[in-house]
Amino acid sequence: MFTKVELQKGVNLYIRKTDQFKTITMSIKWLAELDEKQAAYRAVLSNVLQDSNADYPKQSDLRKALDELYGTVFFMDAGKRGNSHIVSLNMECVNDEYLSTSGVFDEALKMVHSVIFNPNLKDGSFDSTIVNREKRTVIERIRSIYDDKGRYAHKRMLELMRPNDPASMSASGTEADVESITNATLLDTYKSMLDEDEIDIYVVGDIQEDELIEKIKSMFGFATRAVTKKQYEQPDKEVKEARQVFERQDMKQGKLQVGYSTPVSFFHPDYPKMQVTNGVLGGFAHSKLFMNVREKESMAYTVNSAYAAYYGILYVMAGIDAELEEKAVKLIGEQIDEMQNGNISDLELDQTVALLTNSIRSAFDSARGQIEVYDQYKQLDEDFTADKWIANWEAVSIEDVKQMASQIHLELVYLLSGREA
Repeated sequence: MFTKVELQKGVNLYIRKTDQFKTITMSIKWLAELDEKQAAYRAVLSNVLQDSNADYPKQSDLRKALDELYGTVFFMDAGKRGNSHIVSLNMECVNDEYLSTSGVFDEALKMVHSVIFNPNLKDGSFDSTIVNREKRTVIERIRSIYDDKGRYAHKRMLELMRPNDPASMSASGTEADVESITNATLLDTYKSMLDEDEIDIYVVGDIQEDELIEKIKSMFGFATRAVTKKQYEQPDKEVKEARQVFERQDMKQGKLQVGYSTPVSFFHPDYPKMQVTNGVLGGFAHSKLFMNVREKESMAYTVNSAYAAYYGILYVMAGIDAELEEKAVKLIGEQIDEMQNGNISDLELDQTVALLTNSIRSAFDSARGQIEVYDQYKQLDEDFTADKWIANWEAVSIEDVKQMASQIHLELVYLLSGREA
């Protein structure tokens, strides 16, 4: 799917030559081990680098230059995956072949180079005005989770299930960590990211591969770095009895989060089987949770399940009336019991595989989608293609789903509501 070129040890270029798009899309990803304090620094740093640089010292200068390049898109963000923190730089411009002028991609590359290697420094330090503004932006992002009761309930569930663990750490760090950032610590973070992080560069579009490789080599001279990949390891603990935690806030609808642990994680050979199992349970509108908890019993306003594969966590989210918590948890548990007993229809299985297939194929409708899917699955297979993974899903049987369901263990029932449960 992508052609891999090792530029330096720890720095790889992935090229997908395709005439599917009239644009050229580029994404550069810096990967480091997830640490909550460093996550805060890196989240603010990505905002600061996106704001301006030495060649475009004002945000308006950079935006104007992008507009002049036929609306070239540029943004940076920070996220996490497993026990890795990822800072991404993303750029998309029109392919020169579709313009009467040329050189748009080259100019866009120069801008990306400026963002990375020529930050907006004053007297050898980041501009305090910009740093303070972006610290406020990240703090507002962290605080926004408290206004979204569903996201807050999910955050609390993860904190209770996996305290002080990558599973419950925020990709933006904590407010306290953001507040502690100084110009000096941010500069140290910048230098560390450029010199020590594992770097993956992606380019998708109708481009000449050899020419592109030479351009990237000449413009982005990242140094060799030592890369020691370390997979996330689930906490070794035995859950004898599920915990129940009830919390109250000023709100009307109750937010129920039921957390389950499973030994089947992203790197486990049964990962595709568990993806299908989650789909049958609550991943789609035909699933058992939706049909039986919401439609048949009218027990929940909303209900679905999700599978955090990197952490071996499967969870059910439901919006309910607080007084129905016990009945809802019982009914949710019954759906898993049904699956453990093999009570799964061919239709449920076929519809799940069809919708999983549709989801991955629709992701391939955009260059950015192709990059994000491949960036995840290349950890399992650098020759990954959508068709190969779809074949894994199609090979899953009802017996496989039954076996996967038997490895789902209730760990936590969490309810956030406005009244006593």
